[in-house]
Amino acid sequence: MSWNDERVELLKKMWGEGQSASQIAKELGGVTRNAVIGKVHRLGLSNRNGSGGASTASATGEAKAKATPETKAKAKPAAPKPAPKPSPKPEAETTPAPAPVSRIKAIIPAGQPLPPQPSANEIDPAALAKVSEVEKKAKRLTLMELTERTCKWPVGDPATPDFWFCGLPVQSGKPYCEAHVGVAFQPMSSRRDRKR
Repeated sequence: MSWNDERVELLKKMWGEGQSASQIAKELGGVTRNAVIGKVHRLGLSNRNGSGGASTASATGEAKAKATPETKAKAKPAAPKPAPKPSPKPEAETTPAPAPVSRIKAIIPAGQPLPPQPSANEIDPAALAKVSEVEKKAKRLTLMELTERTCKWPVGDPATPDFWFCGLPVQSGKPYCEAHVGVAFQPMSSRRDRKR
C-alpha cells in the first residue's frame, strides 16, 4: 500500500474531523492503525490532546502557513509559578531509609574461595551412607557423556583428572539418581531440626 495524494487528503480530512486511527485505517483499507499513526506523525498533524480535535484547516497544513510569530507567542502557556519551598524539618524527625536488601546471590570471581558449604553433619547420615554405596556402583561419566537420563551429581575436584559424574538413572523430574536426590533435596523441617 502506498500513500498517494488522494489517500493522504482523506487521512488529513478524517483526522481533522476527530476520527480515530483505527477508524481511518478501516476506511482507507489495506493499512493498519499503526501506519495511520506513523503517517499522522510524519505529516506533523495535531495530536488532538485536550482540544477535542483539530480543525480541517490545521489538518491540511493551511494553519501552519498562516501561523505568525504573534500567534505562536499567544499559544504559548504562561510560565508556571515557582513552587513554594518546603520548610526544613527538624533533624530529630529525619531518619535515614534502611538500605535495600538484595535477594540476588553475589557472583564469586574466578580464583576466589567458595563460601562455606554445608558440612557433613548437616546432611542426613542415612542419606550419606546410601550415597557412598551408590558411588561404588556409579558409571563415572564425563561431562560429554551425560544425558537427560543420567545422574549429574559431580564427584571430586573438577581441576583433577579423577573428576566424574555419577551417571546412574535419574529419579523422575530430578537431575540426580535416588541416592543423590536424598542428599540434595532434603525436607525443610529436617534441616531446621538439625540446626537447633
